[in-house]
Amino acid sequence: MTIHLAQSGSAHTSATAVRSQNLLIGLIFFATALNYVDRQVLALLKPMLEAEFQWNDQQFAHLGSIFQLSAAVSLLGVGWFVDRFGVRFAYGAAVAVWSIAGMAHALAASVQQFVVARAVLATAESVNTPAAMKTAATYLPIERRSIGIGIINTAPNVGAILTPLLIPPFAIAFGWKAAFLVTGALGIVWLVLWRLNTGKLQPIGNPASASPGKVAWGEVLRDRRSWTVVGAKAITDLVWWFVLFWAPDFFSRHFGLSQGALGGPIAVVFVLAALGAVSSGALYPVLLRRGLSLNAARKSAMLFFGLVVLVMPLALIAPNPWIAALCIGLGLFAHQGFSTNIFGMATEIIPTRRIATVIALGAIGGNLTGTGIIEFAGWSLDNGLGYTPLFVICGGAYLAALAFIHLMQPRLAAADD
Repeated sequence: MTIHLAQSGSAHTSATAVRSQNLLIGLIFFATALNYVDRQVLALLKPMLEAEFQWNDQQFAHLGSIFQLSAAVSLLGVGWFVDRFGVRFAYGAAVAVWSIAGMAHALAASVQQFVVARAVLATAESVNTPAAMKTAATYLPIERRSIGIGIINTAPNVGAILTPLLIPPFAIAFGWKAAFLVTGALGIVWLVLWRLNTGKLQPIGNPASASPGKVAWGEVLRDRRSWTVVGAKAITDLVWWFVLFWAPDFFSRHFGLSQGALGGPIAVVFVLAALGAVSSGALYPVLLRRGLSLNAARKSAMLFFGLVVLVMPLALIAPNPWIAALCIGLGLFAHQGFSTNIFGMATEIIPTRRIATVIALGAIGGNLTGTGIIEFAGWSLDNGLGYTPLFVICGGAYLAALAFIHLMQPRLAAADD
């Protein structure tokens, strides 16, 4: 089966085009879920790997920082790579490399070898978000794009829900090496499906906007719209990286949960995050239909999610891990809602020909702030401050991001292409 999307401007989207668009969304969803499965395995196997390699909290934090920094450095070229060579080739190549790198963790016998495997994994996985958003902007009509992005943005949560439920018991039964091998091999399955089903993609609207071509860096860097996206991602992504990397340790340390018992609370956290991604994709079109402008609808949706996340620090005083999971989960519900609106905003205000480059720059900002909070968490724990300052930072991040967006773009307006 091949994907063939109808051109924009038709009065009604054909059933064939809708099925093709759904298939495309499904493939991006699958790749994005795998992206987060592969990166979360290390955090979930922390007790097992600590026992074998004798790591302390700061050394474990360094592994997370290496991933974030490698991704940030790689993202300097990722946007150019995707815009220059097109999403079909770039996406497929990235998934192939990150799958091999994921399986390579099983061969690591020292911290240094883990570092190399994490760095290669981070480099390849950094392609996912720019490629996914450019694919959505290029091949999905605007009336379906927000919902599509919301569904795609649910994928990290699905991966994060299934991984803690499946990986710890699987590793206990078959060993930590088998866990890395199996999760990496899933990417090879995706690659086959991607190659079979994306041979005849046709862009929506102007085909030239989707064609591989030169990236005008000067235009990107001079445009305040670019820095609006970059700043918003930098301020908010640190919350996601903190929870993804340190949540298993928080539940283990704060509530004394064993490795086998971590799956339930972690799954609750990411179920709520998934609900945030799905609901956020639906909220914006509803606000538009009620007569709000693009500017008012986007910022109203962001304000809603920015207020919801204020419940997250209450996890510190929760009486049991399930209430704590609810508080953190509501925080990630808000994060995913806010993040979906950042991506949606980007696909509207940034010209399509440079969307992957801008999204990549935003991901660099998020990876750098993610590195900072991961390192700060290791320092805070080793120096007796615990998780309190980290949850306080998370609670205020989204209202700060919305203030930044409004300062940079008092009136959001759609790009003229």
